[in-house]
Amino acid sequence: MTATASWRRLERRLPTLLLLAFVLIFFAFLLAPIVFVVLVSFGDSEIIAFPVTSYSLRWYHRLLEYRPLLDSLWFSLKLAGASAVLAALFGVPAALALARSRSGLADLVSTFLLAPLSIPMILLGIALLYKLSAIGLGISFTSLLIAHTVVSIPYVVRTVVAVYRGIGRNYEEAAAILGASRRQIFTYVTLPLIGSGIFSGMLFAVLISLDNLSLSLFFGSAQTNTLPVVMLSYLQNQFDPAIAAIGTVQMVIALVALLLIERTVGLKFMSSPS
Repeated sequence: MTATASWRRLERRLPTLLLLAFVLIFFAFLLAPIVFVVLVSFGDSEIIAFPVTSYSLRWYHRLLEYRPLLDSLWFSLKLAGASAVLAALFGVPAALALARSRSGLADLVSTFLLAPLSIPMILLGIALLYKLSAIGLGISFTSLLIAHTVVSIPYVVRTVVAVYRGIGRNYEEAAAILGASRRQIFTYVTLPLIGSGIFSGMLFAVLISLDNLSLSLFFGSAQTNTLPVVMLSYLQNQFDPAIAAIGTVQMVIALVALLLIERTVGLKFMSSPS
Protein backbone atom coordinates (compact mmCIF):
# COMPACT_ATOMS: atom_id res chain seq x y z
CA MET A 1 0.00 0.00 0.00
CA THR A 2 2.88 2.33 0.84
CA ALA A 3 4.57 1.60 -2.48
CA THR A 4 1.32 2.30 -4.32
CA ALA A 5 0.88 5.64 -2.54
CA SER A 6 4.47 6.62 -3.30
CA TRP A 7 4.00 5.76 -6.98
CA ARG A 8 0.84 7.87 -7.13
CA ARG A 9 2.65 10.84 -5.57
CA LEU A 10 5.42 10.40 -8.12
CA GLU A 11 2.84 10.29 -10.91
CA ARG A 12 1.33 13.57 -9.72
CA ARG A 13 4.75 15.22 -9.50
CA LEU A 14 6.08 13.78 -12.76
CA PRO A 15 4.81 16.64 -15.03
CA THR A 16 6.41 19.21 -12.71
CA LEU A 17 9.68 17.28 -12.61
CA LEU A 18 9.72 16.91 -16.39
CA LEU A 19 9.03 20.63 -16.83
CA LEU A 20 11.81 21.50 -14.39
CA ALA A 21 14.23 19.20 -16.23
CA PHE A 22 13.26 20.78 -19.57
CA VAL A 23 13.80 24.32 -18.21
CA LEU A 24 17.22 23.39 -16.78
CA ILE A 25 18.31 21.76 -20.05
CA PHE A 26 17.00 24.74 -22.03
CA PHE A 27 18.91 27.28 -19.95
CA ALA A 28 22.03 25.12 -20.00
CA PHE A 29 21.76 25.02 -23.80
CA LEU A 30 21.49 28.83 -23.92
CA LEU A 31 24.20 29.59 -21.38
CA ALA A 32 26.78 27.01 -22.46
CA PRO A 33 28.08 29.01 -25.49
CA ILE A 34 28.32 32.18 -23.37
CA VAL A 35 30.26 30.41 -20.62
CA PHE A 36 32.48 28.82 -23.29
CA VAL A 37 33.33 32.21 -24.84
CA VAL A 38 34.12 33.80 -21.46
CA LEU A 39 36.35 30.92 -20.35
CA VAL A 40 38.21 30.81 -23.67
CA SER A 41 38.83 34.57 -23.51
CA PHE A 42 40.91 34.01 -20.35
CA GLY A 43 42.82 31.08 -21.84
CA ASP A 44 46.54 31.07 -22.56
CA SER A 45 46.33 28.90 -25.69
CA GLU A 46 47.29 30.22 -29.12
CA ILE A 47 44.04 28.94 -30.61
CA ILE A 48 40.46 28.66 -29.43
CA ALA A 49 40.46 25.40 -27.47
CA PHE A 50 38.33 23.87 -24.74
CA PRO A 51 38.73 22.89 -21.97
CA VAL A 52 41.01 25.71 -20.88
CA THR A 53 44.15 24.37 -19.17
CA SER A 54 45.82 27.65 -18.16
CA TYR A 55 44.48 31.17 -17.69
CA SER A 56 45.87 34.61 -18.44
CA LEU A 57 44.86 38.09 -19.63
CA ARG A 58 47.04 37.98 -22.75
CA TRP A 59 44.10 38.20 -25.16
CA TYR A 60 42.72 41.29 -23.43
CA HIS A 61 46.16 42.84 -23.84
CA ARG A 62 45.92 41.79 -27.48
CA LEU A 63 42.80 43.94 -27.80
CA LEU A 64 44.80 46.97 -26.67
CA GLU A 65 47.48 46.20 -29.25
CA TYR A 66 45.20 45.46 -32.20
CA ARG A 67 43.92 48.93 -33.07
CA PRO A 68 41.22 47.95 -35.60
CA LEU A 69 39.19 46.22 -32.86
CA LEU A 70 39.42 49.13 -30.44
CA ASP A 71 38.82 51.72 -33.16
CA SER A 72 35.78 49.84 -34.44
CA LEU A 73 34.44 49.47 -30.88
CA TRP A 74 34.76 53.22 -30.32
CA PHE A 75 33.15 53.93 -33.69
CA SER A 76 30.32 51.47 -32.94
CA LEU A 77 29.65 53.16 -29.59
CA LYS A 78 29.46 56.59 -31.25
CA LEU A 79 27.20 55.25 -33.99
CA ALA A 80 24.98 53.49 -31.46
CA GLY A 81 24.69 56.65 -29.36
CA ALA A 82 23.83 58.82 -32.37
CA SER A 83 21.24 56.36 -33.69
CA ALA A 84 19.68 56.09 -30.21
CA VAL A 85 19.34 59.88 -29.96
CA LEU A 86 17.77 60.10 -33.42
CA ALA A 87 15.47 57.18 -32.61
CA ALA A 88 14.29 59.04 -29.50
CA LEU A 89 13.73 62.28 -31.44
CA PHE A 90 11.53 60.48 -33.99
CA GLY A 91 10.13 57.73 -31.78
CA VAL A 92 8.92 59.69 -28.74
CA PRO A 93 6.47 61.97 -30.62
CA ALA A 94 5.19 58.95 -32.56
CA ALA A 95 4.77 56.93 -29.35
CA LEU A 96 2.84 59.72 -27.60
CA ALA A 97 0.57 60.18 -30.61
CA LEU A 98 -0.12 56.44 -30.80
CA ALA A 99 -0.70 56.10 -27.07
CA ARG A 100 -3.18 58.98 -27.02
CA SER A 101 -5.05 57.98 -30.17
CA ARG A 102 -8.26 55.96 -29.94
CA SER A 103 -8.73 55.37 -33.67
CA GLY A 104 -8.15 52.12 -35.52
CA LEU A 105 -5.60 53.86 -37.72
CA ALA A 106 -3.27 54.08 -34.71
CA ASP A 107 -3.00 50.30 -34.58
CA LEU A 108 -2.06 50.24 -38.28
CA VAL A 109 0.60 52.92 -37.78
CA SER A 110 1.91 51.11 -34.70
CA THR A 111 2.28 47.90 -36.72
CA PHE A 112 4.08 49.85 -39.46
CA LEU A 113 6.52 51.38 -36.96
CA LEU A 114 7.30 47.95 -35.53
CA ALA A 115 7.83 46.43 -38.99
CA PRO A 116 11.66 46.63 -38.86
CA LEU A 117 11.55 44.08 -36.04
CA SER A 118 9.91 41.46 -38.25
CA ILE A 119 11.59 42.15 -41.60
CA PRO A 120 14.85 40.22 -42.19
CA MET A 121 17.81 42.58 -41.89
CA ILE A 122 19.17 41.52 -45.29
CA LEU A 123 15.93 42.57 -47.03
CA LEU A 124 15.85 45.80 -45.05
CA GLY A 125 19.49 46.47 -45.95
CA ILE A 126 18.85 45.92 -49.68
CA ALA A 127 15.80 48.18 -49.62
CA LEU A 128 17.62 50.94 -47.76
CA LEU A 129 20.67 50.63 -50.02
CA TYR A 130 18.56 51.14 -53.14
CA LYS A 131 16.61 54.02 -51.60
CA LEU A 132 19.57 55.86 -50.09
CA SER A 133 21.64 55.39 -53.25
CA ALA A 134 18.78 56.79 -55.30
CA ILE A 135 18.80 60.01 -53.26
CA GLY A 136 22.59 60.34 -53.55
CA LEU A 137 23.77 59.15 -50.14
CA GLY A 138 25.16 55.77 -51.17
CA ILE A 139 27.65 54.06 -48.89
CA SER A 140 28.47 56.64 -46.25
CA PHE A 141 28.28 57.32 -42.52
CA THR A 142 24.99 59.13 -43.06
CA SER A 143 23.47 56.06 -44.71
CA LEU A 144 24.81 53.84 -41.94
CA LEU A 145 23.33 56.14 -39.31
CA ILE A 146 19.95 56.22 -41.05
CA ALA A 147 19.89 52.43 -41.33
CA HIS A 148 20.69 51.94 -37.65
CA THR A 149 18.12 54.57 -36.67
CA VAL A 150 15.40 52.80 -38.65
CA VAL A 151 15.88 49.56 -36.70
CA SER A 152 16.19 51.47 -33.40
CA ILE A 153 12.93 53.45 -33.58
CA PRO A 154 10.64 50.46 -32.80
CA TYR A 155 12.36 49.87 -29.45
CA VAL A 156 11.89 53.49 -28.36
CA VAL A 157 8.27 53.45 -29.52
CA ARG A 158 7.60 50.17 -27.71
CA THR A 159 8.96 51.23 -24.33
CA VAL A 160 7.53 54.77 -24.39
CA VAL A 161 4.04 53.56 -25.36
CA ALA A 162 4.13 50.94 -22.59
CA VAL A 163 5.25 53.43 -19.93
CA TYR A 164 2.87 56.18 -21.03
CA ARG A 165 -0.15 53.89 -21.08
CA GLY A 166 0.87 52.55 -17.70
CA ILE A 167 0.76 55.96 -15.99
CA GLY A 168 -2.38 57.23 -17.76
CA ARG A 169 -3.27 60.84 -18.52
CA ASN A 170 -4.49 61.94 -15.08
CA TYR A 171 -1.36 63.98 -14.35
CA GLU A 172 -1.57 65.83 -17.67
CA GLU A 173 -5.26 66.56 -17.17
CA ALA A 174 -4.57 67.86 -13.66
CA ALA A 175 -1.84 70.16 -14.98
CA ALA A 176 -4.16 71.45 -17.72
CA ILE A 177 -6.89 72.18 -15.17
CA LEU A 178 -4.36 74.17 -13.12
CA GLY A 179 -3.62 76.32 -16.17
CA ALA A 180 -0.44 74.84 -17.58
CA SER A 181 0.18 75.26 -21.30
CA ARG A 182 0.83 72.33 -23.64
CA ARG A 183 4.53 73.07 -23.67
CA GLN A 184 4.64 73.23 -19.87
CA ILE A 185 2.67 70.00 -19.56
CA PHE A 186 5.05 68.21 -21.88
CA THR A 187 8.21 69.67 -20.29
CA TYR A 188 7.33 69.39 -16.62
CA VAL A 189 4.81 66.53 -16.52
CA THR A 190 4.89 64.19 -19.52
CA LEU A 191 8.64 64.13 -20.17
CA PRO A 192 9.67 63.30 -16.58
CA LEU A 193 7.01 60.58 -16.39
CA ILE A 194 8.11 58.85 -19.60
CA GLY A 195 11.81 59.51 -19.01
CA SER A 196 12.46 55.95 -17.87
CA GLY A 197 10.80 54.61 -21.02
CA ILE A 198 12.89 56.88 -23.25
CA PHE A 199 16.08 55.90 -21.44
CA SER A 200 15.28 52.19 -21.69
CA GLY A 201 14.33 52.44 -25.36
CA MET A 202 17.58 54.23 -26.12
CA LEU A 203 19.58 51.58 -24.29
CA PHE A 204 17.85 48.87 -26.32
CA ALA A 205 18.64 50.88 -29.45
CA VAL A 206 22.31 51.03 -28.44
CA LEU A 207 22.42 47.25 -27.93
CA ILE A 208 20.76 46.57 -31.29
CA SER A 209 23.16 48.91 -33.06
CA LEU A 210 26.25 47.40 -31.42
CA ASP A 211 25.20 43.90 -32.50
CA ASN A 212 23.98 44.75 -36.00
CA LEU A 213 26.08 43.04 -38.66
CA SER A 214 23.81 42.86 -41.70
CA LEU A 215 23.14 46.58 -42.14
CA SER A 216 26.73 47.46 -41.28
CA LEU A 217 27.96 45.19 -44.08
CA PHE A 218 25.74 47.02 -46.58
CA PHE A 219 26.74 50.54 -45.60
CA GLY A 220 30.14 50.21 -43.96
CA SER A 221 33.40 51.29 -45.56
CA ALA A 222 37.07 51.34 -44.59
CA GLN A 223 36.43 54.47 -42.53
CA THR A 224 33.09 53.36 -41.06
CA ASN A 225 33.60 49.73 -40.08
CA THR A 226 31.63 48.69 -37.01
CA LEU A 227 32.82 46.15 -34.45
CA PRO A 228 30.81 43.17 -35.80
CA VAL A 229 32.26 43.73 -39.29
CA VAL A 230 35.83 43.91 -37.98
CA MET A 231 35.23 40.80 -35.85
CA LEU A 232 34.01 38.91 -38.91
CA SER A 233 37.05 40.06 -40.90
CA TYR A 234 39.35 39.05 -38.04
CA LEU A 235 37.84 35.56 -37.92
CA GLN A 236 38.45 35.10 -41.63
CA ASN A 237 42.19 35.50 -41.13
CA GLN A 238 42.89 34.40 -37.55
CA PHE A 239 41.36 32.00 -35.05
CA ASP A 240 42.77 33.03 -31.69
CA PRO A 241 40.93 33.80 -28.40
CA ALA A 242 41.18 37.56 -28.96
CA ILE A 243 37.80 37.31 -30.68
CA ALA A 244 36.42 35.68 -27.52
CA ALA A 245 37.84 38.54 -25.46
CA ILE A 246 36.13 41.23 -27.52
CA GLY A 247 32.97 39.12 -27.47
CA THR A 248 33.14 39.07 -23.67
CA VAL A 249 33.51 42.85 -23.64
CA GLN A 250 30.39 43.10 -25.81
CA MET A 251 28.48 40.85 -23.42
CA VAL A 252 29.54 42.97 -20.44
CA ILE A 253 28.27 46.11 -22.20
CA ALA A 254 24.96 44.36 -22.98
CA LEU A 255 24.62 43.08 -19.41
CA VAL A 256 25.23 46.53 -17.92
CA ALA A 257 22.67 48.06 -20.30
CA LEU A 258 20.05 45.43 -19.43
CA LEU A 259 20.64 45.94 -15.71
CA LEU A 260 20.15 49.69 -16.18
CA ILE A 261 16.91 49.04 -18.07
CA GLU A 262 15.65 46.72 -15.32
CA ARG A 263 16.51 49.27 -12.63
CA THR A 264 14.85 52.18 -14.45
CA VAL A 265 11.68 50.84 -16.05
CA GLY A 266 11.72 47.05 -15.67
CA LEU A 267 11.82 44.50 -18.49
CA LYS A 268 8.16 43.69 -17.76
CA PHE A 269 7.16 46.79 -19.75
CA MET A 270 8.47 45.14 -22.92
CA SER A 271 5.61 42.64 -22.69
CA SER A 272 2.94 45.28 -22.11
CA PRO A 273 0.38 45.74 -24.87
CA SER A 274 1.33 48.39 -27.37
